[in-house]
Amino acid sequence: MILRDQLGNEYSGATPAGVEHFEHGLRLLQCYVGDPVAVSDAAIAAAPDMVMAQVLRTWLLLLSTEAPALGVARDALEKVAGLPANSRERGHLVAIRQLVEGHWNEAARTLEDVTIAHPHDALALLVGHQLDFFTGQSRMLRDRIARALPQWSERLPGYHSLLGMHAFGLEECGEYVRAEAAGRRAVELEPRDGWAQHAVAHVFEMTGRKRDGLRWMRANPDLWSRDSFFAVHNWWHTAIFHLDLGEAGAALDLYDSSIYGRRSKLVLEMIDAAALLWRLELRGLDAGDRWQALADDWEPHARSGNYAFNDVHAALAFLRAGRSASFKAILDAQTEAMARNDDNARFTREVGRPVTLALHAFDRGQWAEATEGLRRVRNGAAIFGGSHAQRDLLDLTLLAAARRGGDARLATALEAERLAARPGSPWTLRVAAAA
Repeated sequence: MILRDQLGNEYSGATPAGVEHFEHGLRLLQCYVGDPVAVSDAAIAAAPDMVMAQVLRTWLLLLSTEAPALGVARDALEKVAGLPANSRERGHLVAIRQLVEGHWNEAARTLEDVTIAHPHDALALLVGHQLDFFTGQSRMLRDRIARALPQWSERLPGYHSLLGMHAFGLEECGEYVRAEAAGRRAVELEPRDGWAQHAVAHVFEMTGRKRDGLRWMRANPDLWSRDSFFAVHNWWHTAIFHLDLGEAGAALDLYDSSIYGRRSKLVLEMIDAAALLWRLELRGLDAGDRWQALADDWEPHARSGNYAFNDVHAALAFLRAGRSASFKAILDAQTEAMARNDDNARFTREVGRPVTLALHAFDRGQWAEATEGLRRVRNGAAIFGGSHAQRDLLDLTLLAAARRGGDARLATALEAERLAARPGSPWTLRVAAAA
């Protein structure tokens, strides 16, 4: 008997309980809440031969971008080898293998083909969207979802997720009015959708509407933060709004509570912590011994060399904590990464390594070297992932290096550039006025 989910997708080796658990886990993932890994385990227990149960669990772990997930994914591929699988399911397995082998862009392309053939495969759409994010593919963040949207409607479960993803893609492509409308509608349909909440926050960030951003995030934070594994990043956005309004104390309070108060060991959350502390120090605030605690938690990842974006943020912590040996471990891991034949070799060679060296120069007060290093890579930095808002750390550091190094002409040009892009940003206005 062929079993299907509510969207019409067929599942090989499934049982009714397996499909039910799978759909539950997918719903949690679409909102970024709960424990979808545990639910995927329940799906595997209920249907040991259900390929997509293993696929869901494997994607959940791989999306962490942490090196240990690669071994788990290899084991999962061995477990499903020989099990019956339809063409859609085989597409997922091919993409998993490609990502495990370090071919991020190939995996994204494979899932692109899966969703062209099966536009109701919500998991493939979500994972593909995340891979577009990790590889800085702004256009595909928008267009991967736009292709599928005509086949969806509000009556289908998970429609909010598509709207939220499309909103983020629109925002990354600079279509801010449409992005805000789509993101707001997604949150209306599902108030716990953390990704849609964050897409609207990005609109406010990129348009300089910081007070609107705070109103959006502070209106009902329990909805998007309760039991959410995306809460830290959304609190990070809230802190960035405070910081741009000159409320550094409020930003630091959020760091000490909602962002890093419980000292998460998850790489994606440590990225937010490092990025916020660095921004605070660029504004003249001393982060104190917070860097030491954060560096302690980055230590197990110093030699991963798995994803250049992660390495750069680990380097921030090691530099500010004075961990020269750990910083050298990052450089050694980058050297090994650049020698491999995979996508991260390019991410590291073209962006990750030069940014790391520029940050090292900045930390030592070598302003001219830091300025030149960041100018050389910033226009192409999207390939190593993150959002425009996250990569803004490079622009902020470049501006600070130019000012501290006495390059007034470059600093003035950068300030004018920033004012044109974000005319409503209070911090940009203050900097421009002071200059």
